[in-house]
Amino acid sequence: MSNFNVRKVAVLGAGVMGAQIAAHCVNARVPVVLFDLPARNPDGSPAANLSAIAIRAIENLKKLNPAPLGIKDDAVYITPGNYEQDLEILKRCDIVIEAIAERMDWKHDLYKKVAPFVRDDAIFASNTSGLPIAQLAAVLGPDLKGRFCGVHFFNPPRYMHLVELIPAPATRPAILDQLETFLTSTLGKGVVRANDTPNFIANRVGIFGMLATIKEAEKYGLPFDVVDDLTGTKLGRARSATFRTADVVGLDTMSHVIKTMQDTLPSSIDPFAAHFATPPVLKALVEKGALGQKSGAGFYRKDGRAIKVLDPKQRDYVESSGKADELIARILKKKDASERMKLLRETDHPQAQFLWAIFRDAFHYIAVHLESIAESAREVDFALRWGFGWSTGPFETWQAAGWRQIAHWVQLDIDAGEALCKAPLPAWVTQGPVAKAGGVHGADGSWSAAKKKFVARSSLPVYARQIFRAPLAGEGAATGHSGGTTLQEDDSVRIWKLSSGLASEVLLLSIKSKVHAIGPGVLAGIHRAIDLAEAEYRGLVIWSPDEPFSVGADLQAMLPVFMSGGAKAIAPEVAKFQAAMMRLKYALVPVVSAVSGMALGGGCEIALHSARRVANLESYIGLVEVGVGLIPGGGGLKEGALRGALAAQAAASTDVFPFIRNWFMNAAMANVSTSALEARQMGFLAPTDTIVFNAHEVLWTAIGEAFAAHAVGYRPPLRTKGFPVAGRAGVANIKGQLVNMRDGGFISAHDFFIASCIAEVMCGGDVEPGSLVDEQWLLDLERKFFVQLVANPKSQERMMGMMQTGKPVRN
Repeated sequence: MSNFNVRKVAVLGAGVMGAQIAAHCVNARVPVVLFDLPARNPDGSPAANLSAIAIRAIENLKKLNPAPLGIKDDAVYITPGNYEQDLEILKRCDIVIEAIAERMDWKHDLYKKVAPFVRDDAIFASNTSGLPIAQLAAVLGPDLKGRFCGVHFFNPPRYMHLVELIPAPATRPAILDQLETFLTSTLGKGVVRANDTPNFIANRVGIFGMLATIKEAEKYGLPFDVVDDLTGTKLGRARSATFRTADVVGLDTMSHVIKTMQDTLPSSIDPFAAHFATPPVLKALVEKGALGQKSGAGFYRKDGRAIKVLDPKQRDYVESSGKADELIARILKKKDASERMKLLRETDHPQAQFLWAIFRDAFHYIAVHLESIAESAREVDFALRWGFGWSTGPFETWQAAGWRQIAHWVQLDIDAGEALCKAPLPAWVTQGPVAKAGGVHGADGSWSAAKKKFVARSSLPVYARQIFRAPLAGEGAATGHSGGTTLQEDDSVRIWKLSSGLASEVLLLSIKSKVHAIGPGVLAGIHRAIDLAEAEYRGLVIWSPDEPFSVGADLQAMLPVFMSGGAKAIAPEVAKFQAAMMRLKYALVPVVSAVSGMALGGGCEIALHSARRVANLESYIGLVEVGVGLIPGGGGLKEGALRGALAAQAAASTDVFPFIRNWFMNAAMANVSTSALEARQMGFLAPTDTIVFNAHEVLWTAIGEAFAAHAVGYRPPLRTKGFPVAGRAGVANIKGQLVNMRDGGFISAHDFFIASCIAEVMCGGDVEPGSLVDEQWLLDLERKFFVQLVANPKSQERMMGMMQTGKPVRN
């Protein structure tokens, strides 16, 4: 075994992408140096600080939304540099990523400048969205050519899962394997290897799809907002759909990608080339500076609170109100993919005909070009899913709808002149193994048109960390929903284990309820799982195969109890919740919460009471009960008070209040972490908890944590006999601040009341400062004030508003 250790990364180019790539490296605790040109004064003379350009870019990272940094203050760990003074630093970097503007000549000039300083075992990569990697490598020496490749991050790099990895002709296979391992596990990316063809895979297919959508929308007379309503979530794609996505990406950027296709894909290479011209409407917007979101206007413009959409006929913006026709919306809700596609093709409605046309165009394009752009259909599907936010890839959609039937319909349209070009479907579509198998994905792998066989997934060791890899429809591989051995299962939970190996000695609990809300069935499942784990297993991991971890208590399940017995009937249910949390905390085997996505309210409390937590970077954790007019009732406030008291004792302080202040504010303001890194800062994760960057590695890591804890003789903590609280003085202190906020109009009277209840619990109620209490004392206070709030009409308004609309009511 040999390790590829990354001690430091250099990013060349402090533009939008370069700076954000650097930020994500720092998120992953990889030291990084961000380079740019030496700064100049307006008169051309050297600036006082030659790294001023990089410094400004680093400062700007703190202002961007969505935030590229997990913690804004971590910007300090990005070292600014310039090409005049700091090139020697490159000799200490294991990976050098170039991310300057998409100009071949500029990139070549930079390569000549930095090549002598790139260490002889370092990887050198270009973050390009479509320039030929072979041409980029042409100016490099023979040795560096072997360590050079393309690496295409998608914007914003922290959040977009896709990274395309593109070899140059001389790139050594080991270099690609090392970089894929780093990108996958350290940075948490989904790596797709692409062939060195213009715009690679995602942009090649995705931008073609957008051009086809624009053309078909014009053909069928559909406004931009109607197209977006049709091509967004209704198709399982990003909410921003087509034209909003273009605005977010930037219309100038989109125009550049289209021009790359136009310049590098003549009709001799791509039979669809006639459609690669920049659409007139896009060209006109760019020419007048309407570049999308970054300029304030593009296909859409925000006027105050109103969103307006461009009407090309009026050449002006109008109120956006376009929606899918009710008939088409009903068709798109059909669960059977083949029925949906058949109805779209046969329904004589412009919106249905438009949707069939864009599906047909996409199927036609990927079939014609699969052989040249990707090793297999797998790479195409993952590229579109991870790079464009599609829930299913185009080949998956085709296969699910009936491979042979769709192929027949597409060829009929080609023959009838309805398709965008006359190129026939390749023979492999209708003859041979694919036709026989009924699709491109199966148990033997995914179809490679170039190799003329089904090829298996990558077997790189890094993927052993992914117990359940990203699924592909038709592949038939086990998933987190179906894999392993089920021991107990009902509508609320699944208690199960992996089928073999040491990992099978750790019990797993998956919550099955909608958004993994915690009702009586989940609480009962927790008790059963702990019983079984204590009797027969090394530990228990709470993990679900899809996000969120949990949105908290199931208000709907609480409603019948309230209706039949009033607020007092809720008290026993809260006690059951608290008992389950305490059972987690004091279980005789280690309980590990494997968090990914939202862990809110009761979901946060499950994590807080677990022995360990493993969290994906994109974990959003918080005690948010005030949004529904309540306070945390499952021990969340108790844990804050206890941890504050222990911290005060560790600091040899007799004043507990300063150590609970932040926890109080987070609960009273319903603050939610914007990352697992921030959750650690807020106290929801411990300093020793593990943060994992790839969501597919969370389960593997959590099982390892549970196994390791058991192996070293895990014992639950002793129940604290007494710990100091801030008492009535602490309550008075908090209320004094709350009065000012209420009287200043920053919070409502009911907000004041709820926050006062939180203060009472966290300070231990009406007791002397420094009084010793135990956990049950605080749990009783939590339950008391929780029930009071359930009976409060203002809180009831908030609860009903959330259940009916999914949005918080402010009253």
